[in-house]
Amino acid sequence: MNEPSGHLPTASPAAAVPPPAVPPPAGCPAHETAVRLGGLEYQQTPAELYRELRRRYGAVAPVLLDGDVPAWLVLGYPEVSYVTAHDDLFARDSRRWNQWEAIPVDWPLMPFVGYQPSVLFTEGAEHQLRASVITEALEVVDQFELAQWCRRIAGLLINAFAGSGQAELMSAYAHALPMRAAVQMCGMPARGTDTEELVRDLRISLDAGEGDDPVAAYVRVQERIRRLVKEKRAVPGADVTSRMLSHPAGLSDEEIVQDLISVIAAAQQPTANWIGNTLRLLLTDDRFALNVSGGRLSVGQALNEVLWLDTPTQNFIGRWAVRDTTLAGRRIRAGDCVVLGLAAANTDPQIWPEGHVGAENAAHLSFGNGEHRCPYPAPMLADVIARTAVETLLERLPDVVLAVEPAELAWRPSVWMRGLTALPVRFTPVMQ
Repeated sequence: MNEPSGHLPTASPAAAVPPPAVPPPAGCPAHETAVRLGGLEYQQTPAELYRELRRRYGAVAPVLLDGDVPAWLVLGYPEVSYVTAHDDLFARDSRRWNQWEAIPVDWPLMPFVGYQPSVLFTEGAEHQLRASVITEALEVVDQFELAQWCRRIAGLLINAFAGSGQAELMSAYAHALPMRAAVQMCGMPARGTDTEELVRDLRISLDAGEGDDPVAAYVRVQERIRRLVKEKRAVPGADVTSRMLSHPAGLSDEEIVQDLISVIAAAQQPTANWIGNTLRLLLTDDRFALNVSGGRLSVGQALNEVLWLDTPTQNFIGRWAVRDTTLAGRRIRAGDCVVLGLAAANTDPQIWPEGHVGAENAAHLSFGNGEHRCPYPAPMLADVIARTAVETLLERLPDVVLAVEPAELAWRPSVWMRGLTALPVRFTPVMQ
């Protein structure tokens, strides 16, 4: 996904100098006073915790990950921009981490940080090569054709519940549509047992619930994508996987497997929550109520506002310090883990001192920044999927309303992804 555009009243994401240092608050310079990055309060109202962390620690806060593993959470927009623009100081290869001796093999965050030979963990010239293969494979995707696919997929999904007058949109629509669009782009059938299992395992590996095994789920995802690559190596088609396999860079099958997982995961879970969070905003905010029925302008505004205020990827792990350095007055040791607080950065009061986020521009950090931002043209493809999903639902079910009070909606128990557990709605039944 491409670099954010637009303008802000302070430093741009590509600032060449570090943001001004903020003196650390007295008495809490070390991780013995760190805040655990989790808990019900954090999951349901993370913005309040970001404000408290800023008050106590400034732009960079000491936090504890699962199992009380220490890390740094970067809360400031200039600081996140600086970290992501300086791979020479904050790199992506997780093998640098100075905590590996304390990490068990079944650690819940292992799918995020365990080194894989994928584009996510490569650096320098290798990263540029791998990213270019993805970019060139995605550039061939016709956005008008993708929108047509999404409308057809949306129509089939809506048909399944339109006659009942009620639905739970997260499971029946928001999660299902982007996955079907993503796997179709990659050459898998949009429907079928394999696709349904892949949807389930990707959800578990990215956003595990109670009783889920994210590591085992990720292994199953790898196995299914390996089969896809083998199938496309034998019988190529007009799809992203085949284009990656035929690219002159000559990546190995295993490299393509890992990069395809990154592409599909990025297309599914964040886009699903983008759809769900946008529908929630449209159905609960009076500013959109008058235009919600087929109101394309309000849909675009809502999609962009969600990226600022309820971005699907709240926090991203991460970067690892290449050498001892400082960030916002904090001493970062070589090998320390730095978590990118994308949601906190998007609402940084230094950027928006009046407290009103300028949701009309697109300079948010929701798609990342720097060399490791989502590769072009992924953000545009995600926008096509999300916009088509929301508009099609509102066109087909123009009187859709929430089936519960807004305060009853609950967020998934994750500090990484921001998405609803369920979005129950009701509407006038539509007979087929």
